[in-house]
Amino acid sequence: MATSETIPKSGPVHPSGGTVYATPYVAPAHGSVGLGERPEKFNGKDFKRWQHKMLFYLTTLNLARFLQEDAPDLGENPDRQTVAAVDAWKHSDFLCKNYILNGLDNALYNVYSPMVNAKALWESLERKYKTEDAGSKKFVVGKFLDFKMVDSKTVISQVQEFQLILHNIHAEGMVLGESFQVAALIEKLPPTWKDFKNYLKHKRKEMKLEDLIVRLRIEEDNRQSEKKAGNYHQEAKANVVEQVSSQFSIHVGDCWHWGFKPIVEKLEKQL
Repeated sequence: MATSETIPKSGPVHPSGGTVYATPYVAPAHGSVGLGERPEKFNGKDFKRWQHKMLFYLTTLNLARFLQEDAPDLGENPDRQTVAAVDAWKHSDFLCKNYILNGLDNALYNVYSPMVNAKALWESLERKYKTEDAGSKKFVVGKFLDFKMVDSKTVISQVQEFQLILHNIHAEGMVLGESFQVAALIEKLPPTWKDFKNYLKHKRKEMKLEDLIVRLRIEEDNRQSEKKAGNYHQEAKANVVEQVSSQFSIHVGDCWHWGFKPIVEKLEKQL
């Protein structure tokens, strides 16, 4: 009994020239993600962040595997099903590659558009910009090591600068334990905080970074209050001395002769 062969229906023509046939191959779910979720254009900065966003975007489109796969081999005498599967793979790889290219700004698009497939494009971007990220890591580590607080600025404003450096370190994928962060912040306090620094160093109970910042804020507020009170006392003392001195001064000729000097000195000592 003769059996009839089921001939796959022809599909759209791929840019490479091959015809895509209907096969059991499951096509990626393109268009399942809204345009609002597409990563911003990459312009050469913050590659790691852009790469993570693009990887997530391609994953939602069921295209992420083409970043690691090479094109399947047709072999010497491929049957129709094999040809169809290869053409389907090329079609999806073509989409993946162009999603990535469309995530680059125009200047970078022109540089990377000749790449043959998505994997080659992805690896080329990684080689170029992960190397630059390594230089960025050295830069932020250098800023962390060089950072030192000074007395000419408020401590809290400098704590905020320190926190920004820590944020940049974490953004580069480097992890610093909280105990280390606390110890580093204490060590970087300005010279006039030497006694308070020693006090914090000898505390046995471990502090969280947030707790330390609260302590520093309270200490700085207290210091500013004491400074204001001291200035007020000095001004009040000067005013009283001036008033007392003027009461006992006697004008003689072209000069001032201070009378009752012992009384004035005694009053000054009492202030």
